[in-house]
Amino acid sequence: MKKILVPLGLVAVVTLSSGSCDVLQEAADIVLSDGGGSSTTSGLTNDEVISGLKEALNVGIKNSVNLTSVTDGFLKNNEIRLPFPADAIKVKEKALEWGLDGQVDKFETTLNRAAEEASKEALPIFKDAIMNMSIQDGFAILNGGDGSATRFLNDKTNAKLVTAFRPKVEAAISKVKLTEYWNPIINKYNSAMTFTGGQKLNPDLNQYVTELAIKGLFKMVEKEENKIRKDPLARVTDILQKVFGSLTN
Repeated sequence: MKKILVPLGLVAVVTLSSGSCDVLQEAADIVLSDGGGSSTTSGLTNDEVISGLKEALNVGIKNSVNLTSVTDGFLKNNEIRLPFPADAIKVKEKALEWGLDGQVDKFETTLNRAAEEASKEALPIFKDAIMNMSIQDGFAILNGGDGSATRFLNDKTNAKLVTAFRPKVEAAISKVKLTEYWNPIINKYNSAMTFTGGQKLNPDLNQYVTELAIKGLFKMVEKEENKIRKDPLARVTDILQKVFGSLTN
């Protein structure tokens, strides 16, 4: 008997219009059992799709956290390295004029050390989001193209990451004695502003490091995700090969 072909868009309609998991599962199984319809899900079961996506995310987050949470993980990576705060760039310029090059270098180094330390907190938060992935999430990620898994993680974890990162950033800033390098620069700058009538600055270093550390971490997660989508050699398990191979078969 000829199989009924159901477009993926219909699955989305069923998802939105019905609260029944049974209806959703039935619709998903029809799509997944179609041998000649969508090339993105051909020959895959629902469990395989979800398992493959969870595996891809687990591989991606582990690689990303391993890359960022070590010494020089941020500092020596030009893609995510934390620079001198942009809203205090005049402070840097003045500090260099005053011959405080060493203080500036130490300050930028310790900014990145704080980000590297905070990144150690990300893995359990990411894993919790992955464990709670729904069927709807799975199909959206599989067919969403580059970066869709990273966007899913960002939506699900950003607020939790900020909450977890900020105290760690504060502790890391204290541990690496960041303020010892910041205070001489900012104090001298603000003293000069007292005489010139310029605006004094005191940016929130904790917020600055927290936001850029999370942004840099997600950038690395997206690189890992897209590598798995595009490079067969990055699909290091059978389920990754089967699920992501279906996107190009």
